[in-house]
Amino acid sequence: MEGFWEISIVDTAARFSVVVLCIVVFLTLFELVTKYDNWKEIKEGNLAVAMATGGKIFGISNIFRFSIEHNDALFLSIGWGVFGFLLLLIGYFIFEFLTPSFRIDEEIEEGNRAVGLLSLIISVGLSYVIGATII
Repeated sequence: MEGFWEISIVDTAARFSVVVLCIVVFLTLFELVTKYDNWKEIKEGNLAVAMATGGKIFGISNIFRFSIEHNDALFLSIGWGVFGFLLLLIGYFIFEFLTPSFRIDEEIEEGNRAVGLLSLIISVGLSYVIGATII
């Protein structure tokens, strides 16, 4: 029984570390595709950016939750997590494409909380759909 706990602790620590690293990397990638500086805007109190960024963090974390839940192997969990992130990123571009009357990034940067909230909800909602398809 003692070996079980040691293995579980190591496995949990490994998965936690990998997911935190992936969140940092994926948020950096999201930062590259947005026209504003997320952390500068959040520091200045832009609630719309904070909501959109929070939705991305939740979305990425939720995808990894499903990935970890359905896969015993760490590398398989990472692979599904990366694939899920790519789908989430595609969802971001589709959201931008489906709103031709205004630019999502510009509205969020200007502090439009309605657009920030919608962005949050889209990220969270898509993460559940993506997660449900992970095997």
